[in-house]
Amino acid sequence: MDRPYILHMITPGKQMSPFDINMAADAGYQLLPTYSEVTLDGVTGLTQDAIFSRGPKGVARTGLFIGGRDVLLAADMLDAARKAMVKPFVVSVMADPSGSYTTAAALVACVEGQLRKVHGTDLAGKRVVILGGGGTVGRIAGVLAQQLGADVRLSSRGGVEAAQRAADETNVRFGSAMSGVSGKGVDAIRASIADADVVLGTAAAGVQVISEADRAVATRLLVAADVNAVPPEGIAGVGVMDSGKLLPGSRAVGIGALAIGNVKYQVQHRLLVRMRGAEKPVYLSFPEALAVAREVLSEA
Repeated sequence: MDRPYILHMITPGKQMSPFDINMAADAGYQLLPTYSEVTLDGVTGLTQDAIFSRGPKGVARTGLFIGGRDVLLAADMLDAARKAMVKPFVVSVMADPSGSYTTAAALVACVEGQLRKVHGTDLAGKRVVILGGGGTVGRIAGVLAQQLGADVRLSSRGGVEAAQRAADETNVRFGSAMSGVSGKGVDAIRASIADADVVLGTAAAGVQVISEADRAVATRLLVAADVNAVPPEGIAGVGVMDSGKLLPGSRAVGIGALAIGNVKYQVQHRLLVRMRGAEKPVYLSFPEALAVAREVLSEA
């Protein structure tokens, strides 16, 4: 009898996300045990318990998924799991805390695609301002954009100190070179986006971070993208279904939350399917997610 496909789902939080459990089931995993309130120190033991009990045929049908809400901790957990492997007992591992890795990858790939399609350019040399940049999606989107050559500014409603702290923490972990800017109040937001080529809205759901008057200040703007699907629009003029729609009174185009979310969904599904079917173990994080997001968009 074939051994079942098992995905051990680990989170430092109180519970694993039902969204991720559903995604894993739809990708073909048959057993989905979850482990809550797992510390970084606990990853090695859980990983080795998972690999040593199944034998060579069993490990080929075993995977680990790392969730939670902390993008830095998830990356550390993925590294810890990888180091805990003992050949030939090696399994695939995927990290996607709060869906941030796949969402950020979809967001950046969609922006990159519209820059090329509408403006004949890419992210290299562009100034990118990320509102809500201290959050899970904002930090990873910033890392990806910066790796593609953009000058990235993380903006925080907590002020420049909070923004710079988030940038510094993320830079240290991922080797990026982002900086922080204040998003505390209308004047600070307008100052931060006045010379932006790209604005990304990754703030809390249901909060409008840029009004039409604010957006009018951004005279260099080429693309505005927003992951907020809860009214009101996070960026005025960007509808949730928009995918390259021209913004009123601007040469910029907008990308909405559901357009981004559709790509994100496909990315997470494909990565989980890839992990389940891999002949050799794979380790999946946001760089792999970006590659798959580009693949999804190339097929559209």
